[in-house]
Amino acid sequence: MSSTEPPAESSTSSAGKKKPIVIITIGMAGAGKSTFVQQINSYLHSQEPPSPPYVLNLDPAVSSTPFEPNIDIRDTVDYHKVMKEYNLGPNGGILTALNLFTTKFDQVLDIVEKRADTVDYVIMDTPGQIEIFTWSASGAIITDAVASSLPTVVAYIIDTPRTTAPATFMSNMLYACSILYKTKLPFILVFNKTDVQPHDFAIEWMQDFEAFQEALASHKGTTDDEGEPTYMNSLMNSMSLVLDEFYKHLTAVGVSSVTGAGIKEFFDAVEASRTEYEKEYLPELERAREAREKSLKAVKDDSMSRFMKDLTLDREKNPAAATADRWDPADEEEDEDDGDDMDMNIIDRSEDAWPGQYIDVTRMRPRNDEGMAWPRPG
Repeated sequence: MSSTEPPAESSTSSAGKKKPIVIITIGMAGAGKSTFVQQINSYLHSQEPPSPPYVLNLDPAVSSTPFEPNIDIRDTVDYHKVMKEYNLGPNGGILTALNLFTTKFDQVLDIVEKRADTVDYVIMDTPGQIEIFTWSASGAIITDAVASSLPTVVAYIIDTPRTTAPATFMSNMLYACSILYKTKLPFILVFNKTDVQPHDFAIEWMQDFEAFQEALASHKGTTDDEGEPTYMNSLMNSMSLVLDEFYKHLTAVGVSSVTGAGIKEFFDAVEASRTEYEKEYLPELERAREAREKSLKAVKDDSMSRFMKDLTLDREKNPAAATADRWDPADEEEDEDDGDDMDMNIIDRSEDAWPGQYIDVTRMRPRNDEGMAWPRPG
């Protein structure tokens, strides 16, 4: 497809420059997330003028990526060492590596915010095991931290050829629904691999629940030996009615990560999501922040009040001990100096040659963190 049309204009920072939009790609294993990230990365590079995105790889277990990320979790955490150090399996290793990386995510945010004036899009590629990012504490922390700083949209990648079965389609929609209500962020359904299977059937099922019920009735295994609808058939019929309202608030696009078809429509949907973020997410974020600050202030005032009462009683009973227990500012300055020696493990590869360049996926990426050893718990 032609990639000469630039994506819709991006949004306002202090000097009239709009803040970059963060695109968090989420999807089932094998849905084509990394290939999709490579395709939108290539699309942005091909614009006139080029608009290279800032790319983050959050999958510690991938051996190589079809794009060169600006920040890579593998530069900070060695997934194989984590598994060996903590005696974990593959999924536990990914989760623990992501947790360790999250402890330094404030550094990632600082780097991204410094680049905010030079990029229009920040793209995050998440681990293939969807539950590790969507239902873990680290995934929630990363999502909330990014969304509180920059406009953010969730792109839920769906393997279109595998959703032609009504049961698989319904499973994907339920998962999308749960992620939408968990993050409360603008949400785009991306039906990937449309070069193999067009996504028209999915759009029809979303817009007309009767069409979905007809497809369900004609699908093999929907009736028992006596010709009665099975339990799963009845359940999916009911769920299609429940999700009918949910579909009305979703944006769906079909793309091919191989041919590039539908990528412009995807970016149009991303830009439209900026308004939704500003009108719905930001006010809710401010309300939650004010409520939290009010609650924390009440707790702090109560604790301080009780502390001062106890301190007054203690001074009355033992004046000499109170005099000896004075705070020395010099001690605190020494502690602060000690903290300056902490290692900075986050690496920004933006200045490397060809950031975002397509690379051979069979080429292994060298790791330079052989000396890193994370402490064992306890």
